[in-house]
Amino acid sequence: MDFLQINVQRVVGCGEAKDVICGIVDKLRADTLIMGSHGYGFIKRALLENVSDYCAKHVKCPVVIC
Repeated sequence: MDFLQINVQRVVGCGEAKDVICGIVDKLRADTLIMGSHGYGFIKRALLENVSDYCAKHVKCPVVIC
């Protein structure tokens, strides 16, 4: 039986979260970015662009928001 090998990296950065995350994703040439969400409703998300929404729009790889 063949098993899928997954390489997971945890990276610590300093600065504006959305810029740091997008920069590191590009630098690592990540296949997928998995992020958490605060679970804000539609109105609050429309008023406050959160980090996960920003990253989903700006990184080149697929993004999974949990």
